[in-house]
Amino acid sequence: MIYPSFLKKNDTIGISAPSAGVGRKLEDFDRSLQTLRRKGYRIKETESVRLNDMRGGTAEVRAEELVSLFRDDEVDFVMAAAGGDFLFEILPHVDFRAMKKHPKWLMGASDPTGILFPYTTKYDVATIYGCNAGSYDVLPLPKYLKDNLKIISGDLPVQTSYRRYMKTPGFLAEKIEYDTPVKWLGTVDSLHVQGRCIGGCIDVLKDLIGTKYDGAKEFCRRYQDDGIIWYFDNFSLGAEVFYRTLLQMKYAGWFDHAKAVLIGRVLFESSDTGMTYEEAIQRALGDLPVLYQADIGHTIPSMTMINGAILDVEYKNHKSALTFSLK
Repeated sequence: MIYPSFLKKNDTIGISAPSAGVGRKLEDFDRSLQTLRRKGYRIKETESVRLNDMRGGTAEVRAEELVSLFRDDEVDFVMAAAGGDFLFEILPHVDFRAMKKHPKWLMGASDPTGILFPYTTKYDVATIYGCNAGSYDVLPLPKYLKDNLKIISGDLPVQTSYRRYMKTPGFLAEKIEYDTPVKWLGTVDSLHVQGRCIGGCIDVLKDLIGTKYDGAKEFCRRYQDDGIIWYFDNFSLGAEVFYRTLLQMKYAGWFDHAKAVLIGRVLFESSDTGMTYEEAIQRALGDLPVLYQADIGHTIPSMTMINGAILDVEYKNHKSALTFSLK
């Protein structure tokens, strides 16, 4: 596994828009960049970042702008500007080999899963799932963002389960208010497991299954001696689609050599038949230890995950601690 260099003071963060542009929320985006600048980082944006466009420009341009940041010797770390819905269409135009030739950390959340996942599973370069460049607009900075900033600078703290979370999606709330108790659940009473971490937003991952950008089975085989720990962030898959997606992953060999699965809280829950998410988990993954309602994904606060790294998970009494190591 290739682990790129972490950020140091005065390093440059390159930002592109492989998914959506940020033109609809420029004030928030600039506030987020100010947070990064106060940490001592420089910022370099590609031309499409500030477009008011759910696509952030054409697929070809978005792909080229992303890869240009890897070719640019002035750029030390690459972030996606935002999430969205259309990153999938840029994949045929992405020069992954050029990215691997100039390995740098690539970080994003939600739709950027579509580029993080193949970059790690097919090209063995670790990536970070946790924040987009526009995620740091919350002031004062909460602990989960402070932990993320530590991680991208190379300090890998133990991330422990939080006490409360926001039931209302952050982008729909008038103010940040942690109003709901956090309670991790599991198909086991306790768990201590270590393995190689991989995952992302399952709404996006489901579209990669069986395509040439799906490196999951080979990744699991390559690192079978470590064992695999999967994590899934469910934005809005209904319980039935979630269930079928887990089964499809299983049939495609994604859970070969898996030691455990972590599943975040669902941001927008739904069911057409009355099936619950817990039932979906039990039916699809009943032979694996699964922790769910985890602090991972779209609900905040959320933990930062490192694709490709070794993850140590401890779970007991509905609380958990996650520790990453770069081996």
